[in-house]
Amino acid sequence: MESVQAIKQRFEIIGNDPKLNRAIEKAIQVAPTDISVLVVGESGVGKESIPKIIHSLSHRKHGKYIAVNCGAIPEGTIDSELFGHEKGAFTGATSTREGYFEVADGGTIFLDEVGELPLTTQVRLLRVLENGEFIKVGSSQVQKTNVRIVAATNVNMFDAIQKGKFREDLFYRLSTVDIMLPPLRERKDDIHLLFRKFASDFAHKYKMPPIRIADNAVETLQKYRWSGNIRQLRNVAEQISVLETNREISAQTLISYLPAEGSSLPSVISNSKSESDFSNEREILYKVLFDMKSDLNDLKKLTLELMQNGASKVRETNPNLIRKIYGQNNDSEIDFEEDPEMSFIPAKNQQTDDYRREPANYLDAETVEVEETLRLEQKEIEMIKKSLEKNKGKRKAAADELGISERTLYRKIKQFDL
Repeated sequence: MESVQAIKQRFEIIGNDPKLNRAIEKAIQVAPTDISVLVVGESGVGKESIPKIIHSLSHRKHGKYIAVNCGAIPEGTIDSELFGHEKGAFTGATSTREGYFEVADGGTIFLDEVGELPLTTQVRLLRVLENGEFIKVGSSQVQKTNVRIVAATNVNMFDAIQKGKFREDLFYRLSTVDIMLPPLRERKDDIHLLFRKFASDFAHKYKMPPIRIADNAVETLQKYRWSGNIRQLRNVAEQISVLETNREISAQTLISYLPAEGSSLPSVISNSKSESDFSNEREILYKVLFDMKSDLNDLKKLTLELMQNGASKVRETNPNLIRKIYGQNNDSEIDFEEDPEMSFIPAKNQQTDDYRREPANYLDAETVEVEETLRLEQKEIEMIKKSLEKNKGKRKAAADELGISERTLYRKIKQFDL
């Protein structure tokens, strides 16, 4: 069995942090087995090195090693990528295709960002882990595969399980062994070593003298949070190597390349709301409800007045209430006759030849007594005929008597062919 130091040299892993060494030790120990491994750590800590170590030290080292970024594959095609598809399985499937699990038979598959897998794909993956079986998209034939699965994620899996985004049974099958890689801020003594390694690499790449870090700059490197971990440190080293003409880097120069923490980087917004936020929302909701209640009371009042006095009378006695309900300006003419919710019915305790236009939708059986066998349309025709006969065919006079506009009366005459 190779030592931790030999593995670090072989895979160019820089650092002597105890947590890093322990992660490598676990990778060496599980490599000869076929146990599923879940590598956990923040983005940019170098999780991709662990599955390479496991594969190279396993009996599968002569088989294929395939790394799959689950978060980079669209949800609609990930099943086809992983398990393959048959010709004609979907639009664009012009030929049969082998998936990664078929191609890597006898080898190792590294599923990076496994927490991004859709739930339907998680079910298929669980079947592979349990009995080594999978079915191509568009096929009914069960196929066998013999692969070692190493997964990695920067997602809090317990939160994902609670939110229903990740299957709990799949999590425990993947995480038979957990390997945790520490963030860079917890490896303070390794930060300067990594920076020097990157500076040397870029000096060779761009054919220029390597940059050197002053003592006060080393302290700045170690105190910085490095939210992007090793990836961010490498990026800063490359910028300084290319842009700085003075190869001696002071703390002030280094700080100019470091994003202000919490300002230029995307911020994490908490999903929880404070008590004051909920209080403000309640106040707004109560106000809306009170305003709705007030409007409903005004509508009831208008409806009652319309039932008792008719549209023309209400328009004369209480125009402000009408404008409030209908949202009209003082100068605009409110045409009740054009309202589709208004129709002709006889008011209670009135003579049959004295009709007013009432809001039929809001009247109940106690307010209006209408014979069940008489349709509303027939009653309307009867009223119009009587008014026209009484006014000797004069439409304007008949419209005034009926409480409607002459235009509405003309439309009714044409509608009923009177």
